[in-house]
Amino acid sequence: MKTTYFIADLHLSENHPELTTLFVDFMRQRAPNADALYILGDLFDFWIGDDEQSPLIELVKNHIRTLVQHGVPCYFIHGNRDFLLGKYFAQSCGLTLLPEYQVIDLYGKKTLICHGDTLCIDDQKYQQFRRKVHQPWRQWLFRHLPLAWRLRIAQKIRARSQRDKQGKSAAIMDVNPAFTAACMAQFGVHQLIHGHTHRQARHQTNAGQRIVLGDWRINRPSILAVHDNGQMDFINQ
Repeated sequence: MKTTYFIADLHLSENHPELTTLFVDFMRQRAPNADALYILGDLFDFWIGDDEQSPLIELVKNHIRTLVQHGVPCYFIHGNRDFLLGKYFAQSCGLTLLPEYQVIDLYGKKTLICHGDTLCIDDQKYQQFRRKVHQPWRQWLFRHLPLAWRLRIAQKIRARSQRDKQGKSAAIMDVNPAFTAACMAQFGVHQLIHGHTHRQARHQTNAGQRIVLGDWRINRPSILAVHDNGQMDFINQ
């Protein structure tokens, strides 16, 4: 039976080595038998530029490179934490970068995939911030700052984001149903797979099926396995 895997929101960092262990176990044990692997954003907790170097980054690169060399294509859609991950990183390990919305043929089922943050339009403060940081000139300026400066800026942004979340309702931080349905209609699909909200679930709506990937936690990854016979399973251990 052929299988394609989808993961998102691992938030890998040196502060949580247990998550790195889960990622390594997945890449060694399950991923080599896949048709393809799709990483739908926030692989890293934050990303300040492809020139950053660390043992964690090299470890992730090595496992992606090994998987691709094994014959399993690996695709990536940027998340809100690692939207600056660029071509240099991708080329160094064989990762294929995709646009923020991508339609794929998933064993005969036309499926839209994305990170999911663009669907949360009720969180207006975040959407304003997203529009700013995705401006090419701002990204160019940021990438040309000294690495230490970028690290401090990223840490401040992350801390502010955590504070802002405490004052937001769960509904505001979730996808907007009407906008999501319109997005699915625009791309002509009846199946959507995304992450970002950390709310692992399968939703049946008038627009079709919406599958939400969960985040990775201690001893509990969130892996979606889609099989060529139409079966779909979440793997959480």
